[in-house]
Amino acid sequence: MPSKSDFIIHNARIFTSDEANPKAEAVAVKGNRIVFVGTNEGAKEFQGTSTRVIDGKGCTLTPGFIDSHFHLLWGSIWMGAAQLYDAKTRDDVSKILQAFAADNKTSEWVDGRGIKYSIISTRQELDEIIPDRPVYINAYDGHTSWANTKALELAGILQPGKEAPGVGVIVRDESGLATGELRETAMDLVADLIPLPSEARKRELLKMAMKKINATGVTSVHNMNGDLNELQFFAAVEDAGEMTVRVYVPYHVKPETTEQNLSEAAEMAKLQGDFARGGCVKFFMDGVWESYTALNLEPYADDPEAKPEGIYSAGHFNRMATLCDKYGLQMFTHCCGDGAVRRTLDGYEAAQKANGKRDSRHRVEHIEVIHPDDLPRFKGLGVIASMQTSHAPFSANEGDVWLERTGPQRWGRSFAWRDILNADAHLILGSDWTVAPFDPMVNMHVAMNREKWSPDDPDQTLTLEEVILGYTRNAAYGEFKENEKGQIKEGYLADLVLFTHDLFALPKQDIMTAKAALTMVDGKVVFEA
Repeated sequence: MPSKSDFIIHNARIFTSDEANPKAEAVAVKGNRIVFVGTNEGAKEFQGTSTRVIDGKGCTLTPGFIDSHFHLLWGSIWMGAAQLYDAKTRDDVSKILQAFAADNKTSEWVDGRGIKYSIISTRQELDEIIPDRPVYINAYDGHTSWANTKALELAGILQPGKEAPGVGVIVRDESGLATGELRETAMDLVADLIPLPSEARKRELLKMAMKKINATGVTSVHNMNGDLNELQFFAAVEDAGEMTVRVYVPYHVKPETTEQNLSEAAEMAKLQGDFARGGCVKFFMDGVWESYTALNLEPYADDPEAKPEGIYSAGHFNRMATLCDKYGLQMFTHCCGDGAVRRTLDGYEAAQKANGKRDSRHRVEHIEVIHPDDLPRFKGLGVIASMQTSHAPFSANEGDVWLERTGPQRWGRSFAWRDILNADAHLILGSDWTVAPFDPMVNMHVAMNREKWSPDDPDQTLTLEEVILGYTRNAAYGEFKENEKGQIKEGYLADLVLFTHDLFALPKQDIMTAKAALTMVDGKVVFEA
């Protein structure tokens, strides 16, 4: 006789993400593991007097969603700042910042996050909103910020003379004064002056964020920044029994990082908790199209004179990639331009030639534009394509500057999800929160419904099954955990999400009407509508 389970979810349309057993009606959970997957009748053997039985009512049950590109602690801390994500006008920004300033009278700084480009462009505009306190607002993509005069004076960069390190740009007017716009590493000159919240406040913000994340069906994330301190912070929260999101944390490799510094990444790889673990590194090869910092093979469509060089030269990246690979570390590399994708693949190939071929599963993050010649290299090198579908402009009618920067000549090979799958590459999906909402239904909607930007563009949309696999089994593969999670399979971790609808019965344009109804992490219900 099988032992009695803690939970049974039956009468569900279960999409297991398990090739050998793709569909089921019921699942039973005992402790933190799945102990049965099959029919409603078969699940009855696992029902005891203390078993909680949940009626799925014909709705879809999937493995818990794994967001493959995330900023968990950053995003949690940013939840404590003024939220500018929904601001559409300068007046909206003014109201949000002034309300935040009034609610946080004891804070020296007014800190805002998530603004879209072109709403604010100068320090004087921010001075008009709040002149007497330093103001710093960050763009939704995290690659550009704006500061008021007081903030620039505190950083010592208002007057000419001091410039940003690396690829950073302090935008200056004709007289040499800072306009208030700060790109890439120039942002740190101001951001580093803003006091960090206390450890207790960080933990409070993290728990608040995880509660909202779980409410969308997300149970695991792959972090895209980090160091040993950040991993130890998550590990401490795990030790206290307060983690409800599993997190894979990289060591952020910067251009100034040395081989000796990589010992910290090796230390992180030894930390392998159930909820917080290391073993990977993160590079940035370029910036973003919007700020003319994406590394391209051809000039920008709207400014041919903009010619970014990339954050790493080819030789520098090859050396660092070879070192990281030698230490057995998985690599994630941010690449928005097709030049960045190629340079990164070249580096991975150099590492493979130097160290020998192994199951390395190195990854390229974003891949907003790719040259067709580089598509087959993903399969050939065993490289994973990690993409965020909601980054793509949904249509050509939205006035998105991204489309202007790239130009029609690149549109057919932009956000090429279908082309990448057709090239037999591993495709994994995520949100890049806080750049975009963490709700998987947003990414699902864009992935399934994105319009062609011109009639001649290929159709790059994905099916519902492909999106779910990108968020479950494939995402687990992307962190070497495909034998532990990402599938509804006996012996696997009980990370599950039950939706409010049968996703497969919804017209694809209506997919966002569905929400998570129940989320389980490690055999515990962490969200229930």
